[in-house]
Amino acid sequence: MPRRSSLLAALSAAEMREFLPESLRAQVQALTPEYRQIDAGALDESGFARELAAANPDILVGCWKTPRLPDQLPPRLRYVCYITGSVKKLVPRSHLERGLIVTNWGASISRTVAECALFHVLACLRNTSHWAIAMHQPGVAAWKGGLSEARSLFSRRVGIHGFGPVARELVTLLRPWGCPISVLAPDLTPALARIHEIERAASLEALFAENEIIVELAPLIPATVGVVTERHLRLIRPGGVFVNVGRGAVVDEAALLRVAREGRIQVGLDVFTQEPLPADSGFRALPNVSLTPHIGGPTIDRFPDAGAFALKNLRAYVANQPLEAVVTPEIYDQSS
Repeated sequence: MPRRSSLLAALSAAEMREFLPESLRAQVQALTPEYRQIDAGALDESGFARELAAANPDILVGCWKTPRLPDQLPPRLRYVCYITGSVKKLVPRSHLERGLIVTNWGASISRTVAECALFHVLACLRNTSHWAIAMHQPGVAAWKGGLSEARSLFSRRVGIHGFGPVARELVTLLRPWGCPISVLAPDLTPALARIHEIERAASLEALFAENEIIVELAPLIPATVGVVTERHLRLIRPGGVFVNVGRGAVVDEAALLRVAREGRIQVGLDVFTQEPLPADSGFRALPNVSLTPHIGGPTIDRFPDAGAFALKNLRAYVANQPLEAVVTPEIYDQSS
């Protein structure tokens, strides 16, 4: 039997426009006669707590600008549908332990992050950072030649560290290039490797030594902080590529900068240990490093993908159906 639920949407005005454009917003509103919307971007934590208590909803829809949940929740609140990614800034773990149901955007944005990884791989192989600097200098007639020659992705061996939803989307995107792919991840079983037509790397050392392109997509958990060391980075053969669109702190960033400065490999980075990337970061000066400011996903035109996924979960909740991308305490602990 469907639940009769009340819903509070606590997003900023910009988030409402971008994630829940009019057509999606109308469908969310139609789920319940008790729908209320507030501008979360205009509230601090205490103001939000007052609004939440006054609304006393069964369902809360939140996004990046939604302030952190108070320790004392309103009595009716049972489900938080978080439109974006990590819920750690919004939801204390204790609420999950007490039975609060929380979902996030799950795999709905994975393909755009994988697309960003592919962009950096291609940018590195084609030396686009070098040419973006050289060919845009007034009065300098830069042209091809020497060590700046480009390389192709076709048939290159690719190693992926991690095998979550983004890595699986990247495997799909790489298929037209005919790249042999090996993956290192604790949850990659032989059966799963066969399904995705990939190899299982024997170790992190083997992953770096046996592939020409390395894509870093491991989750940031205590066991992976700084797990990629200078020793691993130096196993990448000259002319190889290292791309990180996962989490900056998985890599020894100081070591990566030392290796990048030598110019023997190309590096593509969308994530960093310190964000925003400091103005004086050594990475900014290197023509063999492709940089983007943590914009892997979703791109602004794909924000509605996350909104549509949230709507799917909201419909399932109201209909007493199973939810997707539920954040359990175990998943909470493993998220960034």
